[in-house]
Amino acid sequence: MTGSLIILTGAGISADSGLATFRDADGMWSKFNWQDLATPEAFARDPQQVHAFYNARRAQLSDVAPNDAHRALAKLERDWMAAGGQFLLVTQNVDDLHERSGSKNLIHMHGELTKMRCVHCDYVDVAFEALSTDLPCLNCRRADVLRPDIVWFGEMPMQMDMIMEALESCTLFAAIGTSGTVYPAAGFADLARQAGARCVEINLDATDISTGFDECLTGRASDTVPNWVAGLCETTP
Repeated sequence: MTGSLIILTGAGISADSGLATFRDADGMWSKFNWQDLATPEAFARDPQQVHAFYNARRAQLSDVAPNDAHRALAKLERDWMAAGGQFLLVTQNVDDLHERSGSKNLIHMHGELTKMRCVHCDYVDVAFEALSTDLPCLNCRRADVLRPDIVWFGEMPMQMDMIMEALESCTLFAAIGTSGTVYPAAGFADLARQAGARCVEINLDATDISTGFDECLTGRASDTVPNWVAGLCETTP
């Protein structure tokens, strides 16, 4: 298990734990208007409504648990790095299921439900309780300045420099449970391929970018990912 392995995960991996996806026919944005809930303008216009939406999603985390796909990727990270390889897990998900399964080398490119950020001083802290406009920032002590530490529409994903640098030296790239329609993540496979990496897609169904992968596996993440990891561990020296 040498070389550099990058895993990209999307909503499909957490769907098997009971968390709704966003862009499927029955996903989150089919029930809610993202323009009212997931933009800086929406937060400025009605912060209480935005807080209520994300507070409900944060509370839901206590009702779900990591599934076999999350656990398989945590094991893959431990085994890969123990053998001297480089490993990075990049997730588009804002839940904490990867952490709870044991993943360590992890980037939440779209932020985290369990964190809050001050729009005045940019201080970031843990947010396990419900947020409101009355809660003061623990750093600058101002009220009416805390927002979910989530990347909203129109904002730049987090830690892109680190992700791009890792893709430049990637030898194996896998996209798991992601629609392949949201950029910049949808372009990661192309960047990995340019670096000479083998690219694998694991999804419930084929996507619009499936033809750009060397291998495509379809099925539920909780079934397909553990099988893929087991086969990878058997065949990789």
